[in-house]
Amino acid sequence: MINFEEELAKFKPSLEVEQAEDAILSEKMTDITDIMLELMKEMKKQSE
Repeated sequence: MINFEEELAKFKPSLEVEQAEDAILSEKMTDITDIMLELMKEMKKQSE
């Protein structure tokens, strides 16, 4: 029978998951707010 407490004590997170998390969090992603701000800057330049 499986001893869940013992198995949980042995558990170590996968390095792949930690590495993926670091890569995702460190990546600068463009969201809709960034796009809208850029469009507004362009429109302001064109109107001047």
